[in-house]
Amino acid sequence: QVQLVESGGGLVQAGGSLRLSCAASGRADTIYRMGWFRQASGKEREFVAVVSWRGGGTNYADSVKGRFTISRDNAKNTVYLQMNNLKPEDTAVYYCKAYLLGSSPDYWGQGTQVTVSS
Repeated sequence: QVQLVESGGGLVQAGGSLRLSCAASGRADTIYRMGWFRQASGKEREFVAVVSWRGGGTNYADSVKGRFTISRDNAKNTVYLQMNNLKPEDTAVYYCKAYLLGSSPDYWGQGTQVTVSS
C-alpha cells in the first residue's frame, strides 16, 4: 500500500501563487507516475498534471499550461505542484494520485483546499 499526504493549500488572491506538496510513504518504490487532480464544488474531478516518476516527463491540462508546474523529488518521495497566476476558476479541492506498477490499485490523497479570491 501507499499513503499520500498533501499540504500547501490555502486562500490566495487572484494572480497569486501556491505550492502544493504530496508525500508518499509505504510502498513508494512501486510508484511509476504521480498526478494532481482537482474537484470544484458541484463538478466532477478533473485532471490537472502528471509526472513520470523515473523519467520526469510531464503532461498538463490545457487550462493550467504555462501557469502550473509539476515536479518530483524522488529522494523524498514527494511530488509538487507550483501554481502561479492563480485564477478564481482554479478554486477546488486538489488531490494527488499515485499510479502503481503491476495490478496494484491507484491511490489518492485526502485532498487540500485551494481558494482563489477575485
